[in-house]
Amino acid sequence: MKVDFDVKGKIAVITGGAGILCSQIAKGLASAGAKIAILDLIEEKAKGVAQEIEKEGGKALGVYVNVLEKQSIEKACEKVLERFSTVDILLNGAGGNKTDATTSETMSFFDIPEQALKWVFDLNILGTILPTQVFGKVMAQTGEGCIINITSMAADRPLTRTVAYSAAKAGVTNFTQWMATHFNQEYSRNIRVNAIAPGFLLTQQNEYLLIDKDTKMPTERGKKIIAGTPMGRYGKPSELVGTVVFLCSPAASFINGVVIPIDGGFSAYSGV
Repeated sequence: MKVDFDVKGKIAVITGGAGILCSQIAKGLASAGAKIAILDLIEEKAKGVAQEIEKEGGKALGVYVNVLEKQSIEKACEKVLERFSTVDILLNGAGGNKTDATTSETMSFFDIPEQALKWVFDLNILGTILPTQVFGKVMAQTGEGCIINITSMAADRPLTRTVAYSAAKAGVTNFTQWMATHFNQEYSRNIRVNAIAPGFLLTQQNEYLLIDKDTKMPTERGKKIIAGTPMGRYGKPSELVGTVVFLCSPAASFINGVVIPIDGGFSAYSGV
């Protein structure tokens, strides 16, 4: 029996597509033959990633979007449909944390600003739900589709300091399961919704927590993460690509409503 991992010709929409992680995923899907719509708040960067893909022979489009404004998402969807006619894959990659919503020696939990908490919740929760409303509606009409959300290790095992982010990503996990069921029961049994939960990848968003800005050496938190990861290292953005391609392909046709860790064993290790 031949296993079918083919995603050639599929139309993939990626929010937060100009970011470190999602730009790598976009390029990986493009190299596997998918056509890519890069959606990002910074239009210039979105177009830049699209140009990089096209230079390598792929098909891509860079589009501005604000994932917290449904009208903006609808306008982006119109541009995607104008270029590619349909949507087969949606990867909800927009999300993140911010320093003001993170406890530290200088920021008590009791003093975290309300706006900082709202920013993190809205970006991660609404920034996943609203694009799913817009692009998922296209899938509901065609009866086919694959949605991948990005959750986190923090969703299942809340991490110290990142109070809002941990709770928000737990919400993304819950929404993934809810939406998988809802699509199948209400619209089509050929629409799947899953999530990936990256382990610790060193990015601009978390570098301030893991690398001392003065010494450039690992912080105590960074040391704990490496010690708690059986593979003994941070992951690379490119190491997310294989799982995403698999989830988007016919090989994963009966996988629905699950969260797949890509974490070097972090979630499997008890610390003993």
